[in-house]
Amino acid sequence: MNSQEVMDSYDKHVLHTYGRQPIVVDHGHGVKVYDLDGNEYLDFFAGIAVNNVGQTNDKVVEAIKEQAEKVIHCSNIYYNEPCAKLANTLAEVSDFSKVFFSNSGAEANEAAIKLARKYTGKGEIITALKSFHGRTMLTVTATGQEQFSKPFKPLPPGFKHVPYNDIKAMEDAISDDTCAIMLEVLQGEGGINVADKKYMKDVEKLCHDNNILLIIDEVQTGIGRCGTLFAYENFDIKPDIISLAKGLGGGVPIGATLATEEVSKGFVPGDHGSTFGGNPLAAAAANATLSVIKEENLLDNCKEMGEYLKEQLNTLKDKYDFVSDVRGLGLLVGVELTMEGGDVVDKMREKGVLINCTAGNVLRLAPALIIEKEDIDTMVEKLDQVFAEL
Repeated sequence: MNSQEVMDSYDKHVLHTYGRQPIVVDHGHGVKVYDLDGNEYLDFFAGIAVNNVGQTNDKVVEAIKEQAEKVIHCSNIYYNEPCAKLANTLAEVSDFSKVFFSNSGAEANEAAIKLARKYTGKGEIITALKSFHGRTMLTVTATGQEQFSKPFKPLPPGFKHVPYNDIKAMEDAISDDTCAIMLEVLQGEGGINVADKKYMKDVEKLCHDNNILLIIDEVQTGIGRCGTLFAYENFDIKPDIISLAKGLGGGVPIGATLATEEVSKGFVPGDHGSTFGGNPLAAAAANATLSVIKEENLLDNCKEMGEYLKEQLNTLKDKYDFVSDVRGLGLLVGVELTMEGGDVVDKMREKGVLINCTAGNVLRLAPALIIEKEDIDTMVEKLDQVFAEL
């Protein structure tokens, strides 16, 4: 099929739930992807912060090949070694001793919500305005952006939304039925909004004082994206539950809900499940991904390149008055504009660079953690050219 045939097939047979960019990705490696027409793109979006170790990382590909030749799926009725190894590793590198495996971020958040309600026996969960927790009926209701949930009413009960970084609003929202507070330490879909460190510490104290669980949604921010393996580590807090997904599998779908030993007691056999969760193929990919991050010191590279990226972007902020802010953690960075950002995304694609716009006017940059200064310089140069044309 040529590019037009692929796009026509999507238009004819695939539900229209995405505003897709007009390129057909054919292959990629590292921080580059190529379309069916042979055009090269510098990828500063990484599949929505998924390809943290780059496109088709050699070690991840090899792990997938080796596992695929053994067994791809066996169900959770049986044990499998890659899943056991992954559970061991996550326990070793985190503050949690138990994990439930699923297939996506929404599923990881569903499990977190169910576990919090089951463990506490209460039903209410407080989340933040501008948050994003998934597309299932439960997680879209947890999401603090009405445009995602309003079309699907009636919605499941049990959620409150309060302003982000507002501890008074959070405190006022707590009731006798509150079982958990669920937050992102950096709101990705909400506009790359970073939590105040004091706010997160105050939320943690509120939880402790009121016997409420603290859930941190790390679907987009986890697995090294923000310069530490888990973004909450930047805030000196210890949640009771976290959710992971995007970057964990090196591109292979996988979700994970991590919980403390005590909170994990809320689930007993039969309470929750997933046919594909923790399958050997996804677990093998995740094991390889975590190994690459450690062996290649990608957390250090993320911190260094993240600071360099913001420094370079701030030169554009000083140059153009329509750039109102540059913010983020590690290699999840937002450039806030005083105008809609969709045209900038299109013009950057035409110049061979893939970026994204979220919240209407915030350019979202989330390159692979292997990104180098040369790549950042190229992207900023192209962005400068686009800004100069506006």
